[in-house]
Amino acid sequence: MNKISAAITAVGAYVPEYVLTNQILATMVDTNDEWITTRTGIKERRILKDPDKGSSFLAVKAAQDLLEKRNLDPKEIDMVIVATATPDMPVASTAVYTATQIGATNAFAYDLVAACSSFLYGMSTAAKYIESGRYKKVLLIGADKMSSIIDYTDRTTCIIFGDGGGAVLFEPNEEGLGVQDEYLRSDGIGREFLKIDAGGSILPPSAETVANKQHYVYQDGKTVFKFAVSNMADVSEKIMMRNDLSHDDISYLIAHQANKRIIDATARRMGLEEEKVLMNIQRYGNTTSATLPLLMSDYENQLKKGDNIVFAAFGGGFTWGSILLKWAYNS
Repeated sequence: MNKISAAITAVGAYVPEYVLTNQILATMVDTNDEWITTRTGIKERRILKDPDKGSSFLAVKAAQDLLEKRNLDPKEIDMVIVATATPDMPVASTAVYTATQIGATNAFAYDLVAACSSFLYGMSTAAKYIESGRYKKVLLIGADKMSSIIDYTDRTTCIIFGDGGGAVLFEPNEEGLGVQDEYLRSDGIGREFLKIDAGGSILPPSAETVANKQHYVYQDGKTVFKFAVSNMADVSEKIMMRNDLSHDDISYLIAHQANKRIIDATARRMGLEEEKVLMNIQRYGNTTSATLPLLMSDYENQLKKGDNIVFAAFGGGFTWGSILLKWAYNS
């Protein structure tokens, strides 16, 4: 019997209809299109305007897109992981609600939280469940309603983030396709540089925390940028070296869409040509847990069976890493 590997066999995605352009943002805070584009590569982002809908809405829509494209009965799904930094509510799992909403009645589910690395870590987790031989279909979803935790009077953060959801299906493969290797890291030194101060067990919600705007994302942009550039490039280069791969062997880089300059720095370290670097940050901004699956969805028709793809991400905490995957199908 051949060794079981975990392959991605289907993708799905969803972004809200409302488009928040740089021009609109310029009417809200002291900024302009040139300033945002030069520093981030972002031109617009999608926002889920309905106050009654949370990250689960994005997750459900992305999952339904995958199920429809694949013509898959949700009852066949063994487990559902929702990677998110913005769960619908504390305690009650967003993944559990999502699984029920899509009809995955035979699945167990839970949330995975690792900031912008959540989906990458989720890929590792889903792969291990498949490789164990116990589970056959694992649905991994990345979904974040970042607009729910952004202060739109703070130009250091409001220009960066958008809302969106993406999903992939992991299944067993005996052709040697799917996840090949991973190099995942974390360092608590990053705790103070990218965070939300209030709402957790250290500083529970109060009238004072709300008045002080302590429930919004705070980011020390320069420090986070410095760590992201060095660490995301390091792990991407390391996974190539560890697998004896040159830039010619890599078909595509699928990197977390936080900042175009970070992605470009990673690609340069890997020696990749521009056409091998998949990017949609200009359309969606940083959707946190959704960036990697949204890239797979947008470029699905371009990905070919056997392609070597390097995934890379960096997130608050700090969390970061890289995964090498062989694409398993032609769409």
